[in-house]
Amino acid sequence: MSAPATLTRVITTASPVRLPELLPRRLPTTRGEFAVLDVPPAAGVPVRGTVLLLPGYTGSKEDFTLVLEPLAARGYRAVAVDGRGQHASDGPADDESAYAQDELAKDVLAQARAFDAPVHLVGHSMGGQIARAAVLLDHSPFRSLTLVSSGAARVSASQEQRITLLRDALAVMSMQECWEAILAMGPPEEVGGPVRGIGGPEQLRERWLSTKPAQLLATGRQLCAEPDRVAELAALPLPFHVLSGSHDDAWPVPGLDAMARRLTARRTVVDGAGHSPAADRPAPTARALADFFDTVPA
Repeated sequence: MSAPATLTRVITTASPVRLPELLPRRLPTTRGEFAVLDVPPAAGVPVRGTVLLLPGYTGSKEDFTLVLEPLAARGYRAVAVDGRGQHASDGPADDESAYAQDELAKDVLAQARAFDAPVHLVGHSMGGQIARAAVLLDHSPFRSLTLVSSGAARVSASQEQRITLLRDALAVMSMQECWEAILAMGPPEEVGGPVRGIGGPEQLRERWLSTKPAQLLATGRQLCAEPDRVAELAALPLPFHVLSGSHDDAWPVPGLDAMARRLTARRTVVDGAGHSPAADRPAPTARALADFFDTVPA
C-alpha cells in the first residue's frame, strides 16, 4: 500500500565522486535482450532485493553509474537498463511505432519478470513516465515505484521548446550533424541533454550516435503530450516515492511536491541537485533510495 503520509526529506550531505569500473552485460527477456549495468549486493551484506533503474530522454544506463555500488552496499542488486533503441540496446532506426509508450512499458514488464522476484522500479525523467505506464499495465512484477525528476504530465514549456528544436533537427540532419550542432550551441539545460551525463566527451558522443533517431523522435513527442495519470497511479496498491533535486526546469519542484501529495508518496528533495540527482549528488540520492526500499515489506 502507499505510505500513510507524505514525508519531505531534504538531504545536504556532500559526496565524493568516483567512477567505478562497471562492465555492461545483456539481459535476456521475452521481448529481446537489453544492455544493463548489473551490480550484485556487496559480499557479506544481507540481500534485500533488486532495483531496476530506467534512464531519461537522451540518457542511458550510465547515468546511474554512481548510485549502483552504494545501493549494492545496502543489499540491493542494482540493475540500470538501456531501453529499446537507447544507447547499447537495439531497436529500429526509423520505425517510431516500435517506441510507442505501451511498447516501451511492455519491455519494462519483461525486464522485471526476468528476475526471480518483484523488483523496486526507479524511473528518471522520461524513464519515470515509462515506468508509470508499465505499472499501470501490470503492477504485480514490482515492489515499489520511485519517480525521479519525473512529473505528473507533460514537461514544462521551456523544455517542450528544446525537445521540439531537437525533433526538428533530427528530421533533416543525421545524428552526427545533430551532435555537431548541439556542441556548437553549447550544453542545453536539458531534459537529460545529450552533451551532459557521466563520462567524457567521447563517451557521450558515442552514446548519442548509438541511440536510434526514431526512439528520440517518438519519446520526445510523448514528453510533450503526456497526460496526467496520477489518479490512476494512486489507486494501485504500491508504495510510491517522488525524488528530485532542489531545482528542476523540466518539471518544477512545486509540481513534484503536489504530485507526491496526490500519491501519498514519500518525498525526497536532494539539496544542490538539478534534474539528474543520481549524477549531481549520487551519495545522498542512493541513500534516499535505499532508505525508501528498506521501508517496503518483503
